[in-house]
Amino acid sequence: MSVSPNFRTFVMEQLALVAPEIRAKNMFGGVGVYSRDYFFALLDDDELYLKVDDSNRPDFEALGIGPFRPFGPDGEAMQYYPVPGDMLEDVERLELWVEKAIDVAMKKKARKGNKRRAP
Repeated sequence: MSVSPNFRTFVMEQLALVAPEIRAKNMFGGVGVYSRDYFFALLDDDELYLKVDDSNRPDFEALGIGPFRPFGPDGEAMQYYPVPGDMLEDVERLELWVEKAIDVAMKKKARKGNKRRAP
């Protein structure tokens, strides 16, 4: 569970081409990726994972891609799916998938904010 400096730099440069205010934060041996204040992706074992929900999960499943399981194949599935490797160099395609992941993160943050405001 680590991220090489070269992979991190490459991914962050690619993401900066397709989303605003990209920043990274080290976490649990991996890296959390934010656009503005929205946590939409993570890096682990030199792989990029995007946040999913019912709106974009079918895009990954159509390619036969399953969820990130940080504790092995029998471990809990997270709501992040790996990006196909060739997509990192296809900026137009990457942008579409990143936009969807940011939308998922925005919806999740909005739901959390509404829960905090409830009496």
